Amino acid sequence: MIPLISPDDTDRLNAILSRDATFSDEVDAAVDDILAQVRQSGDTALLDLTKRFDGVRPDPVKIPPSLLDEASDALEGDLREAIGEAASNIRQFHEKQVPESWFTDDGDGVILGQRVVPMERAGLYVPGGTAFYPSSLLMNAIPAQVAGVEEIHLVSPPQDDGRPHPLVMATAAFLGLDNVYAVGGAQAVGALAFGTDTVPAVDKIVGPGNAYVAAAKKKVFGRVGIDSVAGPSEIGVLADETADPAFVAADLLSQAEHDVRASAILITPHRPLAEAVQAEVEARVPELPRADVIEQALADYGACIVTETMEEAVDLMNELAVEHLEIHVDDPWQAMTRIRHAGAIFLGEYSSEPVGDYFAGPNHVLPTGGTARHASALGVDDFIRTQSILSYSRDRLEETGEQIVTLAEAEELQAHAEAIRTRLNREE
Repeated sequence: MIPLISPDDTDRLNAILSRDATFSDEVDAAVDDILAQVRQSGDTALLDLTKRFDGVRPDPVKIPPSLLDEASDALEGDLREAIGEAASNIRQFHEKQVPESWFTDDGDGVILGQRVVPMERAGLYVPGGTAFYPSSLLMNAIPAQVAGVEEIHLVSPPQDDGRPHPLVMATAAFLGLDNVYAVGGAQAVGALAFGTDTVPAVDKIVGPGNAYVAAAKKKVFGRVGIDSVAGPSEIGVLADETADPAFVAADLLSQAEHDVRASAILITPHRPLAEAVQAEVEARVPELPRADVIEQALADYGACIVTETMEEAVDLMNELAVEHLEIHVDDPWQAMTRIRHAGAIFLGEYSSEPVGDYFAGPNHVLPTGGTARHASALGVDDFIRTQSILSYSRDRLEETGEQIVTLAEAEELQAHAEAIRTRLNREE
């Protein structure tokens, strides 16, 4: 079910490394058409497309606060408590990320600095069918709130009653979000990017979605910011002979159940561990509700890779640059210092990946498909801008102006040079 391979199995490794967020020609063409309709016809297109794809025409598109409160009141006590605790942990973690503006006196009356400014509007896409996860709404909305974003606009596809999933509305109400719209798919992304009479244009769009949503986000990038174009989920486990095979197997399965294109990989220099994990996986899969999805994912993109040494295992894990990296070794903190590329790192056998998915506080929106080599987890920084601040004095300009002129003329930008000379030649 999950193959045991060597690092020389380049076919399997290339298959895993090629799982980027690419889209078929059919998806690309459909999304182009949808975005064009929304840009041209606004709310009319939103309603027509929602009827076409979701089978319902929401009325109204924007959910009244009374319905959000009603959904919140219906939230079961245990789930409400769990959402509250998770939200508190996530908020506390992200509050530590908030950067500060700074200014420095550079002498001669010159002040230099950097001003931190939150975005004005953020758009949050929330899946609303069988794939809705309250944790994902928390992870996307709370960093925006902590950053100080003035307006958060949430879009989510309607159910048969013309409203978003009850948990979408309940969680939104719990977070104090009151701009909630019953529209999903690529048309919702278009509405957030271009604006309609009902849905305002935003500065950045974040949140997970299907291939049509991801393709739409990619196409509107530039007009608005986006978090990422996310590919299928993945987990890598780096382990030695001290690892518990039951723990490793359980965590590999926790990611494989996401999607048939999810990847679950163990890398270890200890062959007996790999064989034990393989047996554990074989025994556990039939008991799981999403066994068919897991079997397909493991058959196509799973692996227990046995290396000659731990150094080789670490090098290979760095090459894969996985979204979630668990370290099950005798000294995980020391091993962590040798990891350069990973979205999030989970240290020790009790730091199971679902702890991060739901509860601990760090964000679970992570780079996939090897993009951890250059990208980071979603955070407060995604919802702020920094503005460079410069206040020059006449004394400093008289001291440095000729050097500025020299640089401008070297680039053959004479008007730049004259802007400086005009000031240097002006008598006080």
